[in-house]
Amino acid sequence: MSKQRQQHSAEFKAKVALEALKESKTVPELAREYTVHPTQINQWKKHLRESAPHLFGRAGRAPEGADPAVVPALYEKIGRLNMELDWLKKKVDRVRR
Repeated sequence: MSKQRQQHSAEFKAKVALEALKESKTVPELAREYTVHPTQINQWKKHLRESAPHLFGRAGRAPEGADPAVVPALYEKIGRLNMELDWLKKKVDRVRR
């Protein structure tokens, strides 16, 4: 019987990666403490290092020229187009039969 994979929360991964970056304990010590493979800790640590600059950049923000009033209208249009697409798919299936 195979063992089910553990799924860790983002908070847990961040906590372990931050501790690994502090280097107050070695990676094998952290692996024993948190029952995670050392390679996994190193991957989380690398991911944290690579993504940290983006946390302080402008990446997640809307462009300066974007109008927040337009967003709901766009979502409404997307919903309408999805409904039309579903309707057309049903019609095509009936025609093919």
